[in-house]
Amino acid sequence: MFNFNLYDKNIKKVHFIGIGGVSMSGIAELLKFHDFEVSGSDRDDSDTLEHLRGLGIKVIIGQKKENINNPDLIIYTDAILPDNEELIAAKNTGVPCVSRGVFLGALMRNYKYSIGVSGSHGKSTTTSMISKILINSEVDPNILLGGKLDEIDGNVHCGKSDYLLTEACEFKANILNYYPSMAIILNIDEDHLDFYKDINHIVSTFIGYMKNLDENSKAVINIDDKNCLPLLDHIKGEVLSFGIENEEAVYNIKNISFDEIGHPSFDIISKKEGFGTQHFSLNIIGRYNIYNSAAAIIASFESGIDLETIKNSMYEYKNLHRRMEVIGKYNDAVIMTDYGHHPVEIKATMSALAEHKKKKLLCVFQPHTYSRTKHLLNDFANSFYDCDEVIVTEIYAAREKFDPTIHSVDLVEKLRENGVNAIYLKTFEEAKDHIQKEVNDQDVVITTGCGNPDVLAKMIVE
Repeated sequence: MFNFNLYDKNIKKVHFIGIGGVSMSGIAELLKFHDFEVSGSDRDDSDTLEHLRGLGIKVIIGQKKENINNPDLIIYTDAILPDNEELIAAKNTGVPCVSRGVFLGALMRNYKYSIGVSGSHGKSTTTSMISKILINSEVDPNILLGGKLDEIDGNVHCGKSDYLLTEACEFKANILNYYPSMAIILNIDEDHLDFYKDINHIVSTFIGYMKNLDENSKAVINIDDKNCLPLLDHIKGEVLSFGIENEEAVYNIKNISFDEIGHPSFDIISKKEGFGTQHFSLNIIGRYNIYNSAAAIIASFESGIDLETIKNSMYEYKNLHRRMEVIGKYNDAVIMTDYGHHPVEIKATMSALAEHKKKKLLCVFQPHTYSRTKHLLNDFANSFYDCDEVIVTEIYAAREKFDPTIHSVDLVEKLRENGVNAIYLKTFEEAKDHIQKEVNDQDVVITTGCGNPDVLAKMIVE
């Protein structure tokens, strides 16, 4: 097990390979806050890198072996390929060289109260909800987010308390490196199939994660999700289960209602001391956000935050950037963007929007990675029934090399077979022109994917 001490005087210089990623940049900023000399490299420039430069972090564009300049510790992004020359040089230095996931696990052990938010869907939203609550309380937390939240003016907050709140992603089985004092499991679904063999492999990895929790830990588990149930027998600490109309749950969600816009209200009932029956109202739409908010409420209450602060914070919460975010209008149509890139997420988002739409719902989907598109092709083809039109753009390769056996056209064909009005447009420019010709007053357009579909939404508005 790799160990790291924030106050270790033998480690002064830390270098990041791939510093521009949302998690990597947040960790880099946190280490800079603790007076480490931080440097890093990335392939392309970005606003994130400009922000890091403003903090006094040296950032190099281009990943070359010459970037390694006598660091005491090297951290590399999980998305980097093994033949990267900077990574090869880093591993030949003899100094500790660890992946982001391994380092995050070691970092978590520096905090008495560490909260890790896991799940195939909803991690960033739930983490940002808890962030909102903790920021509004007397706690001065340390926060590492997978998106940008206005309340912390970005994706990281460096606090002075013994609290660390972070997303705990299962990508490449990173959760096996984590030993939080509180683990939240929102759901478990098929994803990252470029690494995992199947759903059983994913569930067994989460079981391994649960075995990391000690007797004093707490596990907040959604027991409405059948894939979460096998975890329960492997938790040594306190199980804080939750579910909708689930009498087996420690925290039971009941009396759900929606206003005319689609904002949910609900009760949570528990026999836990000091809780009883509590009513909550949200200012965001989506039935799935009831689960996300319930997990945030339970985690905050179990962390000692008073119920009034929790209720007010949940009502004030306005969502992360790129989570059903309204970018603006074009021809009086609402233009939105979302981070959803998995079939379950997309289906839930489209359903939530369609439930309250006045006219047409158009979606531009940018598939993310060849492997995900290929393995989940049929699931993607069943995710857009609520849309009046779907535009599929080129696959965003991310960390992967070109795969000639899968193409966006394959998805378009599957969608059409399912009776969905779908077209393929390769570039954002083509998609922008098409959308601007099609939309009218009271239509809704949403661009979705975890690549850069927000760029397209801004192009349409501009």
